[in-house]
Amino acid sequence: MALTGKVAVVTGASRGIGRAIAMRLADEGAMVVIDHPGDDDAADAAVDAIRQQGGEAIAVKADVSSAQDVDVLFAETLKQYHTVDIMVNNAGICPFVDWFDLTEELWDRVHGINLKGAFLCSRRASTIMRDHQHGGRIISVSSISALVGGGLQTHYTPTKAGVRSLMQSLAIVLGPYGITCNSILPGSILTDINREHYRDQAILERDRKRIPLGRLGDPKDIAGVAAFLASEDARYITGSDILVDGGLFVNLQ
Repeated sequence: MALTGKVAVVTGASRGIGRAIAMRLADEGAMVVIDHPGDDDAADAAVDAIRQQGGEAIAVKADVSSAQDVDVLFAETLKQYHTVDIMVNNAGICPFVDWFDLTEELWDRVHGINLKGAFLCSRRASTIMRDHQHGGRIISVSSISALVGGGLQTHYTPTKAGVRSLMQSLAIVLGPYGITCNSILPGSILTDINREHYRDQAILERDRKRIPLGRLGDPKDIAGVAAFLASEDARYITGSDILVDGGLFVNLQ
């Protein structure tokens, strides 16, 4: 229960990695605000699961690419829990698309959620942390795609590189206020964002063989790292990124 009494906001937390992080932070004692873009049933199910385990959580509908929605998210958080100690920028989309089929509208939408959303939420959360003078943690879910290219992810990889860079810069800006800023870089994690992609057994087997640990990641693999970065044990870690990929990145041969 390393996070007892802490308030955590987790974006995109109704499913996948975000839900796993929300569940783990709640298991560690945090009061969790589950942001979702309109996935009411899944968000309510996540809140119920946390409460059934003795935790505390609420769900708030907010599109993180909208400054107005982000204001609502934090207004509801302050109304319910009065502060913010942990900000987890997890919301993200990655519809696989060929470069020559990529539209300006899709480019803007992916950048709006993945990168602008991290900016808007980090700005709002850090302002609260600064004003309340208790420090805090900002954790952003970047991706191995911040380090490598992706033929069907030309819209996505720049956003994840941007999120990583944002955390590095914010570590400098927010360090004097006792706020740490770090990113997690998941590798191939099986979630709703890529489930259809991995229905192709040939692709699934190919990627498994490239991972030294021999399996795709599980959202819980990311949640444990997030819980560590949110804890007091990580108090002297900032501006860092942690690659959680089963060894995929180093397996170049």
